[in-house]
Order: sequence, then structure tokens, then C-alpha cells
Amino acid sequence: MAEEESLELEETGAPKSKKKLFIIIGIVVVLLLAGGGAAWFFLAGGEEPVAESAEQVEKKVSVEEAFYVALPRPFLFNLPGPKRARLVEIKVQLMVRGSDDNTTTMKHIPLIEDALLTTFSGAEIQKLSTQAGKDEMRQQALLNVQNTLQPITGRKVVEKVLFTGFVMQ
Repeated sequence: MAEEESLELEETGAPKSKKKLFIIIGIVVVLLLAGGGAAWFFLAGGEEPVAESAEQVEKKVSVEEAFYVALPRPFLFNLPGPKRARLVEIKVQLMVRGSDDNTTTMKHIPLIEDALLTTFSGAEIQKLSTQAGKDEMRQQALLNVQNTLQPITGRKVVEKVLFTGFVMQ
């Protein structure tokens, strides 16, 4: 009987170790599957490439070197005011990207000067007395220059209009 009891103990001990073995193998399999899934997720890239928006293409194009085109003469004009007329002098430079745009801008300086003079002569003294008014006029000048050059060049050549000198007497 003693032998039978020891055999029973040995028999019951073996299934417990097999249960532990199955649990360990199960955990290892789950970890391997989780690790493989994570590796596939990070290395597969996930989504297909999305088409670039117009803004992204414009940003890539605008990475080219900036050129500053100084207009040869300052703009000198009178603006009527409530008490008296004021004399205004504005020196302007245009920021363009790339040597092609630089050449195009130099070629069309008379047309650009006309667009800027039209913009400046329509300004009001009260607005030009404040920084916000000057900024608004700079934006309006940029839009007028871009709209003037767009039909000729087929694209926006000038990126910014910069006031390098501004005197109002």
C-alpha cells in the first residue's frame, strides 16, 4: 500500500507540472503575438500616402532662396487730410523666391510701380497714422501686385511687400 500511495502522489504531481507548462507556453505565445503585432504596426506604415494639399505644395516651393528686389525710386505722393495735405514717401522692396522670380520681377518693375502707386494714392491719412493702417496698406499692396502680375506670369511671383522707408510730413 505504501507503494501505491507513493505512486498516486507521483501521478498527481505530474499533471500539476503539465498545467504550469501549458500556462507558461500560453503566456509566451500571447507575448510573441503581441510583440509581432506591435512590430507589424510600427514597421508597416499603416496608411497609404495622402495626396498633398495646395498649401503643402506651396510650402515646398517656397523653400527656395529669398531674393529682395528694391524698387529703384521711392514713392512720393500727396494725401489730402482734414486740416492739410500730407507728403508721404515710401521706399519699397519685394520679397520673391528663386532666381526665376527675381528676374521676372525685375522685368516687370514699371507694372509693379503702377500697381503700388495706385494702392498708395488711395490711402487715407488717418489709417497711415497707425501701425495697423500701415500693415493693412502693405497687405493691400501685396494683393494688388500679385493680381497685376498673375495674368502675365500665371502664378504669384511676389511673396511680400516690405516698407523699408516710411516718412509722412
